[in-house]
Amino acid sequence: MFLGIDLGTSSVKLILLNNDQEILSVNSQPLTVSQPKPLWSEQHPEQWWQAVCDGVRALQQTHAKELAALQAIGLSGQQHGATLLDKNDQALRPAMLWNDGRAYSQCITLADRVPHYQSLISNRIMPGFTAPKVLWVAEHEPEIFKKIAKILLPKDYLRLRLTGNYASDMSDAAGTAWLNIQERCWSDEMLAATHLTQTNMPTLFEGSDITGTVTKMIAESWGIPANTVVIGGGGDNPASAISINVIKPGSAFLSLGTSGVYFVASDRYQLAPENGVHSFCHCLPERWHQMSVHLSAAASLSWWMNTLKVSDAERLLQEAENNFNPDHSVVFLPYLSGERTPHNDPHAKGVFYGMTHANQRADLTRAILEGVAFAFADGQTAMLQAGIRIDEVSVIGGGAKSLFWGKILANVLQRPLIYRQNREVGGALGAARLAWLAINKTDASTAFATPPIETVAEPDKNYFAYYTDQYAIYKKLYRQLKEVFNS
Repeated sequence: MFLGIDLGTSSVKLILLNNDQEILSVNSQPLTVSQPKPLWSEQHPEQWWQAVCDGVRALQQTHAKELAALQAIGLSGQQHGATLLDKNDQALRPAMLWNDGRAYSQCITLADRVPHYQSLISNRIMPGFTAPKVLWVAEHEPEIFKKIAKILLPKDYLRLRLTGNYASDMSDAAGTAWLNIQERCWSDEMLAATHLTQTNMPTLFEGSDITGTVTKMIAESWGIPANTVVIGGGGDNPASAISINVIKPGSAFLSLGTSGVYFVASDRYQLAPENGVHSFCHCLPERWHQMSVHLSAAASLSWWMNTLKVSDAERLLQEAENNFNPDHSVVFLPYLSGERTPHNDPHAKGVFYGMTHANQRADLTRAILEGVAFAFADGQTAMLQAGIRIDEVSVIGGGAKSLFWGKILANVLQRPLIYRQNREVGGALGAARLAWLAINKTDASTAFATPPIETVAEPDKNYFAYYTDQYAIYKKLYRQLKEVFNS
């Protein structure tokens, strides 16, 4: 038996997997995000751990026998989060999350200190990355910075609680701006630029490497064997790639989670920082990936539902699908948390444009879905311009429940999008599969089955002119408003 734990932004998911890679149980526990100031986004690590323990207790009620036969635990999680610990492993402050944009000026400072940084970390430094956030702490909370003993990524804090070990995997570490992406090791030069050394960092492993064994206390309280191992795992997106077998070069997925990710697998290192394209390590040895990242994908729809005080997403989307009038179209910029690809602009804001007295709720709902699709189109363009090959594309994440949204995406991106079974579990399944791989020690390129196709969203040529016009307005709006956003 294998347990996959995915520490997301809005929830923690746990999956039990048997040796035939069949899902036996899925459990989800909610999380909340604190945004005490503009551009800030935080969670306390203790909330993560409590949610994991609550999920395990729920599994104990239904699958105690399976837990007693557990062999390995895989971890996946939201990337970039700065989890700062003192010498007693206590969190010094709430973790600063991937969509925290306060450290924009520290990005400039790091670029000035290491002018050739792109040759090391293979990416533009962005406010959401870990290194500029820690530099922000050094400048604004110096008393906290002085007490830092270790810096962990969110999922690796869970590992510490499970095993007592400081460890991370290459794919998650790649998003810190401290990892040499080509050499797959910490960059002493980038660490020094933030007044740190490798003693502050966890030990690095590949995703299917064993990083430790659970403590006696965990084994007893969780009802699992004392020799249960914890493997490296992966960042949420690389682990999600494992869940749908996006491993071979050119295979890709769109993730409609809190953020939006367009992920393309590669078997070679490729430097492509233009227009905010990320080049990171995959969670398997000698593999990499490129991706575009959009900070508010399903989060845009969640914001709209919260604003309307509507809890039924399916009904809201059905309303938008059934009441489409192109003459009443509105354009939405989904920059509620700023944007990464292609703008790298933490100051960008969400915008509705083109509203009149004729507009109804359905028009604005559709505008949100289309705005997120246009953001993905920006990402696709940036990757294609960088020479990245994109073959078939699957859709995963919570937003993948809606085929209507998928049809909009297919029309905007002008390519078919594949909807597979188990597309909503993502990182937790990938983490469990990596745990399976650690025990079974087989070739990763042939180890995992690709989930069966349920349906395919195909582009409809009847919408080509409409979306071409809307996308042109979308792009022009950002260019016109950029100065206002940054004033």
